[in-house]
Amino acid sequence: MICRGGWPGQLDQSTGAACRAARDYLEQVKQVDLQRVDTKRRDPQRLATLAADVGGNDGPLDPRTVADYLQALERLMVFENQPAWRPHLRSKAALRQAPKRHFCDPSLAVAAMGASLDRLLKDLEWMGFLFESLVIRDLRVLAQAMDGEVFHYRDKYGVEVDAIVQLRDGRWGAIEIKLGVAQIEAAAQGLLHFREQIDTQSTGEPAFLAVVCGKGYGYQRPDGVFVLPVGAL
Repeated sequence: MICRGGWPGQLDQSTGAACRAARDYLEQVKQVDLQRVDTKRRDPQRLATLAADVGGNDGPLDPRTVADYLQALERLMVFENQPAWRPHLRSKAALRQAPKRHFCDPSLAVAAMGASLDRLLKDLEWMGFLFESLVIRDLRVLAQAMDGEVFHYRDKYGVEVDAIVQLRDGRWGAIEIKLGVAQIEAAAQGLLHFREQIDTQSTGEPAFLAVVCGKGYGYQRPDGVFVLPVGAL
């Protein structure tokens, strides 16, 4: 699912063919589309370094150059910003306002790194990051159909939540995303702690708290937290 992506034309293709299509798409973006999106001449090789370490043999890229490339890529809808949520808090914790950035589809991250299915399986930590992007993508699709948005939460004390889904009528839910089932307990406890931080008199009680994982059955824990395999979203 991560390597193939959610592209409608690739759903029936083999994983290898879908990966090649994602690499071809990124090559098209580097060589052609970036030149069309504005009047500036973009260096395809510099764009490639953004996918690695935002730098290269000549040292880190200038922050203004990075900002220019990111703005161009956002206009091309290659990636999307996940904005920070701004609830009312019981505590005086300062909220982190910076957005998270995700490729519009996790298959582009795999393509940008020249990776493969085998490499993902050998690096489960990196696979976990890409799994988070996959779930965020699906949450966006589902939330938009309900006139909702997907945010993230982080405060200065290190309390974080991977996804906050909020509808226009004010209802909201909090989601932690964990690839492995061994991480469910810690994620659920983190969500319960996060709920204690929120001034529910002003923000309202969460409609749900949930941990989304890679496999298994969906169920509700005794503490009220839902556990959902990604296929049950």
